[in-house]
Amino acid sequence: MSPSLIKLDHLIKTYKTAGGEYTALTDINLTIQAGEFVTIMGPSGSGKSTLMHILGALDSPTSGTYMLKGKNISSYNPDQLAGIRNQEIGFVFQSFNLLPRTTVLKNVERPMVYAGIPEKERYERAMKSLEMVHIETKANNLSNHISGGQIQRVAIARALIMNPAIILADEPTGNLDSKTAHEIMDIFAHMNKEGRTIILITHEEDIAAFAKRKIKLVDGQIVSDTKIR
Repeated sequence: MSPSLIKLDHLIKTYKTAGGEYTALTDINLTIQAGEFVTIMGPSGSGKSTLMHILGALDSPTSGTYMLKGKNISSYNPDQLAGIRNQEIGFVFQSFNLLPRTTVLKNVERPMVYAGIPEKERYERAMKSLEMVHIETKANNLSNHISGGQIQRVAIARALIMNPAIILADEPTGNLDSKTAHEIMDIFAHMNKEGRTIILITHEEDIAAFAKRKIKLVDGQIVSDTKIR
């Protein structure tokens, strides 16, 4: 039997503050299998962002272990974590994080530039990724000359470009109207049907309903973990 895609064991994250120590996550135990569509919910201050940063290899736990594809990455150094982020995780953020005065195509190509992939292959892969989210006709537009929904499609195309093990989406519909938000979620649902693992951070119930499993955090602890369907 292959190992879980993600396994967190007794994971704790504390931060030092002027007033002492603040515990953002307390004894988190979580297993996610390849191909799951998981949503993580919770009120402000519940630890959602901290958990996302650790899952996304943007931060490390204070104690406990994070196993990714059978490897313990809990104590990886910054360069090792950067490699994980570039190869294994595709990020989609609420704020899009695209370069505004750069074409859609060049934005999608960016992760491949860092990976040293040749220009011709970059172009072919970027166009294929844009086709997957139905935005290829905007390839030569500047990313600040398209709509918010189109920008988020570009961000998803960029997240897919390195064929990551995980798509990690942090409030990806937060800046979109409800109709556009549901169109974006339809893309995530389709990607999941094709076998991609998606972890979605949201506070909106209608967005969470697209997932197959809902995890709720309160005060840095998992209080419920429910299969939706």
